Amino acid sequence: MNKPNASNRKEITHTRIVETAARAIRRSGYDGTGVADIMKEAGLTHGGFYAHFASRDAMLAEAADRAGEDTIAIAKKIFANVPDNQALQALMNAYLSNEHMANIESGCSLVALGSEMPRQAPEVKRASTCRVKEMIALIESRLSDQPNAHAEALVMLSTMVGTLLLARAIDDPELSVAFRQATLKHYDAKK
Repeated sequence: MNKPNASNRKEITHTRIVETAARAIRRSGYDGTGVADIMKEAGLTHGGFYAHFASRDAMLAEAADRAGEDTIAIAKKIFANVPDNQALQALMNAYLSNEHMANIESGCSLVALGSEMPRQAPEVKRASTCRVKEMIALIESRLSDQPNAHAEALVMLSTMVGTLLLARAIDDPELSVAFRQATLKHYDAKK
């Protein structure tokens, strides 16, 4: 059995830190996520951090990118498993599902972190912006037969994010469900 060389071990450790940070920022927000906490959660010492990142912001940028990548991967998987004419409704159903609602740590980073983005370093905002644009393009690809596909994709993403944000922000379970059901009903009626 081959033992991983130092370069591979460093890459594996780096990936573990980024994955841990991606969960942590969605769970606790950017400001609630400290380097020491992430390193501890990843099973590493705080001192090893700078062997992997030039700064906390560099780590947060990679974590934001990874969190966005996770969301894109889920959307692509949904699209791959349903007929094209059902793709967007399937995406909305999954996005506004009870499971996604409950799983902040592994859910969409836009909902978990969107309100904090204006105060983040440029590299963190840039990473998130790239993933937002990727999600818009993914939705738009399923609307390509419509003359205003780009605008529709913008509205759809905004609606999904806003609905889930509101549904999570309140302490009234019935209203939370009502927000999500109203959005799903609205888009189902547009078919």
